Amino acid sequence: MGTVSGGTEGGQDQERERLTALGGLAALSLDALSSVAYGPEAILVVLVTAGATALKYSLPITGAIVALLAALVVSYRQVIAAFPNGGGAYAVSKRHLGTVPSLVAAASLIVDYVLNAAVGVSAGVEALTAAFPALYGARVWLCLGVLAAITAVNLWGLAESARVFAVPTIAFIAAMAVVIVVGALRAHPVVPLGHTLPPITDTVGTLLILKAFASGCSALTGVEAIANSVPQFRVPRARRAQHTEMWLGVLLGAMLLGLGELIRRWDVVPQAGTTVLAQLTAGAIGHGALFYVIQMITLVLLSLAANTSFGGLPVLAGLLARDNFLPHVFGLRADRRVFRYGVGVLAVAAALLLVAARGDTQALVPLFAIGVFVGFTLSQVGMVRHWHSERSAGWVARAWINGIGAVLTFAATVIELVSKFFAGAWLVAVIIPALVMLFVWVNRAYTRIGVLLGVGQLPPPPMKRASLVVVPVAGMSRLTAEGISAALSLGDDVIAVTVVFTDSDDELPADVSFRAEWNVWRPEVPLITLRSAHRSIAKPIVCYLRSVEAEDKYHRLVVLIPEVQPARPWQWLLHNQRGLILDRAIRRGTANVVLCRLRYRLGTLAADSAGTSARQS
Repeated sequence: MGTVSGGTEGGQDQERERLTALGGLAALSLDALSSVAYGPEAILVVLVTAGATALKYSLPITGAIVALLAALVVSYRQVIAAFPNGGGAYAVSKRHLGTVPSLVAAASLIVDYVLNAAVGVSAGVEALTAAFPALYGARVWLCLGVLAAITAVNLWGLAESARVFAVPTIAFIAAMAVVIVVGALRAHPVVPLGHTLPPITDTVGTLLILKAFASGCSALTGVEAIANSVPQFRVPRARRAQHTEMWLGVLLGAMLLGLGELIRRWDVVPQAGTTVLAQLTAGAIGHGALFYVIQMITLVLLSLAANTSFGGLPVLAGLLARDNFLPHVFGLRADRRVFRYGVGVLAVAAALLLVAARGDTQALVPLFAIGVFVGFTLSQVGMVRHWHSERSAGWVARAWINGIGAVLTFAATVIELVSKFFAGAWLVAVIIPALVMLFVWVNRAYTRIGVLLGVGQLPPPPMKRASLVVVPVAGMSRLTAEGISAALSLGDDVIAVTVVFTDSDDELPADVSFRAEWNVWRPEVPLITLRSAHRSIAKPIVCYLRSVEAEDKYHRLVVLIPEVQPARPWQWLLHNQRGLILDRAIRRGTANVVLCRLRYRLGTLAADSAGTSARQS
């Protein structure tokens, strides 16, 4: 009864460490929600090049983006139901499009997750340095500090990180609601907004509108993170994830349309030294204390938006590891259900990007959002195949929704790639195929290992075979005794070997005194003396092992190396690293020797010896 109760309590503890719908919104939606701080502005930055005439298209373009958002939300709700184990575009592509498209989807998502983490951190730090210019010179260190803090929170546990991020997420949603609602009630902005426009340099053509649409689609990054992380939710997992996806779509769509309407009403344009969102906030509530509060909330959200990557990439890496496309270590979880290796690799990759870009967001933006649209497109096409194969009730309408979404996201991908190619997007076009090649290489390696190990095949019955255990020893000690005792329990035959330097000037050779002590001790194990003229311990032992291998008398040759494990790290400096030297030399110099390094803590070794002496007395 106690075992059953303990298992139930353990299961309840694991469920408490998973996400609720609100926790999922806080932990996995920060990227998408905070994108309203730069998505609408990205549209205006493109349109403003054609002058005031083009700005009237900002709201229709925002409407088109929201329509695409609705299609994506509907699609990903269906993805969550069809693929409750997570994976998003990777899982959909794997089932319906094949291995290579699924690996392309996975690689694109990994690139986007790493870039999102770097962009989120750098954007938040740049906002901080804009408020406090004295910190600008330390922006790289500030980026690394913020990244380290977010990494630590996620290593603590995803559910715990969701609780930490819930307050700023709710505060940001409330702040945007205040700006939109108060602004909608005002015919004119409280603070006059600048309307300095450059001269008209381009006509408002289809290409310009499509380019503005593609730039504004940066607001959609992060929509897929919930579908990638379904296993992190509490039961019923799929239903909670679907509710979270729906609320993300409703909140993000409402904020985009609300801010887009204020932009149209007040003719807001990008201005140097400030952001479009800051202009809208000032126009709605003025420059009072609430303005600075909302700005600080926005800054915090931009920094914490990187948490979406920490929620999505480790789970995706775990799925790839399960399918043998990444090392299996990425599938291991810590006590709090954390994929700590995925979290660690993401943190290192983002840190390298931040250092390479010197904390400059604009150096990273050209690479941003391309990868996620590749995943969007593959996911949509895969869901069309899904509906066509299932042919359930209403499948035609669902397939049309996904088909239209695939066309729109593919168009956005092409426009993003072409318009940003020479600004750095070429790097994404190189990294994604490189990652796919890495996945294929890892999979082939695991396939070869599986064939050699006979994984999935019934092995022959086990049988006892002749073995020899060789124990390198240097002198009489408790460590020698423990090593010989362990060797006697491992193999049929045991031999101790010791190395003697022939250039020694000692009056009494070391092997003579050691052998005399050995004969008095009488361990019933032969002691072989190996001579070395070059004061090398490893070379004579390797030569001896090769000679034993050549005799082909034993099926298994084991080398057991007894060594001391210091109680404190600094005590390693006091030891000669004999075990490590022998380990490396034997691995490089022999073919089929099994190595066993038997480590003893000094305190444990002394206690065991004292206990043995007491029993003998």
